[in-house]
Amino acid sequence: MTVNSENDYASYKLADGILIITYNKDVVIDLPAAVYVVKERLSIHEGRTLPVLCDVRQIKEVNKAARSYLSIEGSILVKAVAFIVDSPVSEMLSEFYLRTNKPTIPTKAFNNIDLALKFSNQYNE
Repeated sequence: MTVNSENDYASYKLADGILIITYNKDVVIDLPAAVYVVKERLSIHEGRTLPVLCDVRQIKEVNKAARSYLSIEGSILVKAVAFIVDSPVSEMLSEFYLRTNKPTIPTKAFNNIDLALKFSNQYNE
């Protein structure tokens, strides 16, 4: 089953039991945006717990309130999170998030999509 959806912040693709979220170019994630993204994600989950792969390479900024919200509410129905990073900015954002928000689920950052998918598949039913 493949499900596709998109909004002003990101596009979503559910395929082979992994939800892939690709954030739009130069998007700024504040608290209202984070709430919206999580609400959209939960509608795709349809009550199932899934691994999530987040491509954060093009995000411009995620503010503190959004990071806090995503570390708690953003973990609902999520088995594990793999971040895709490449630029020093996206890598710094993910490292900062992991260090300061201490997610309660397995969470790792990757420069390589194949490695991120391999990590995600460990948590796939």
